[in-house]
Amino acid sequence: MPRLRLLVILSVLSIIGILAVQAVWVRKAYALRERQFRQSAFIALQDVADDVARLNKFTLNRYAVTQLSADYFIVNTDAPIDPLTLETLIQNSLQRHNLITDYEYGIYNCETDRMVYGAYVSTSISGTSGSAVKKTRNLPKFPRYTYYFGIRFPNQSGFVAGQLSGWLWSTGAVLLVVLFFGYTLIVVLKQRRLTEVQRDFINNITHELQTPVSTIRVAADVLQSDTIAHQPARLKQYARILGEESRRLQKQVNSVLQLASSERVGFVLNRTLVDLHELMTTTAQVATPHIELDLKAHDAHILADAYHLETALTNLLDNAIKYCHGEPSITLHTHTENDWLVWSVTDNGIGIAPEYQKAVFRQFFRVPTGHTPSAKGFGLGLYYVQQVVRAHGWRLTLTSKPGLGSTFCILVPLPLSAKPATYRKWSVSPF
Repeated sequence: MPRLRLLVILSVLSIIGILAVQAVWVRKAYALRERQFRQSAFIALQDVADDVARLNKFTLNRYAVTQLSADYFIVNTDAPIDPLTLETLIQNSLQRHNLITDYEYGIYNCETDRMVYGAYVSTSISGTSGSAVKKTRNLPKFPRYTYYFGIRFPNQSGFVAGQLSGWLWSTGAVLLVVLFFGYTLIVVLKQRRLTEVQRDFINNITHELQTPVSTIRVAADVLQSDTIAHQPARLKQYARILGEESRRLQKQVNSVLQLASSERVGFVLNRTLVDLHELMTTTAQVATPHIELDLKAHDAHILADAYHLETALTNLLDNAIKYCHGEPSITLHTHTENDWLVWSVTDNGIGIAPEYQKAVFRQFFRVPTGHTPSAKGFGLGLYYVQQVVRAHGWRLTLTSKPGLGSTFCILVPLPLSAKPATYRKWSVSPF
């Protein structure tokens, strides 16, 4: 187990490391593409300024582009410029530098001291390049130039991210590999747990079956002796032992067979109208005189499979007797509450710690501490009870405190309008 825990820790750290490295690489790739975009935009806009200068027959003797923010540039023209001509020059220059993205621009008018013309040019109209004019936002002015225009790239982040498609695909592939690896690790851990449970079950069932078999063999050897016929009291005693151990062995084998059958085809319920009070009264005889009946429900007739219901109730009573340090005290209770028929089994046993109260309904599970030395079993009793309750569509709750006993409460919905034929076969998955 320490080696497996170390493997899990190293695997988790490896996954975290892979994701962290991938995130750093993507971040650096984005930053690089962003710098490339700004450099390309700077060169493209400088070309626009040069084109404007040639149209006005003068030469710029300095760089005309100033970047005011990550996506906003100011371009000095040193002369007035026609808006339509400017838009054509901008669009042609951006296309030459493969900057196919939306932009908005505004031209500064020194007479009114504001941006007098603005347009938003989109490259995503029907999948082809095009333009749509609308009133521009209040683009910031730049006091150092007299004739200039401002241009903003509102979709710069999307354009840069689109250039990282290869990185995004590789990141998706890494995430997919990580998910498969995580799923494989979970399957391995579940398989290991299942192997441990199966090993414990095999060890337990081997011991449980060997005990009655050994007792039956000893009793049979004694009954075959020649002197036993002259000892009637001893003969009667060994005959009783033989009967008890054979019934015990039959009960254990039936438990395993019931489990195998329910796992293969699910519970096959043969629902009939059952008097719960009568069933409880009959079943309680196995726990006499340690049991008390507190049957307060006015009408305890329910649609249920009598065999599975009786077996589940017997399992609860057996547990109440086995897991008790002193003299057992068990109470069977029924009452009606709103639209529910509530019946419960309360004992004064050793109780179940809160951390095990869900696990006790799992297949083969046994609480690792707190059991009395004589309490043996396969860890199937409460699992079987849970499966019977779920197959009938009822609800099961457990209230327990260590040293103060346990209460298993089953809620049956009322009124019972369903017909027995409707509930023939129920497939039940493990808890």
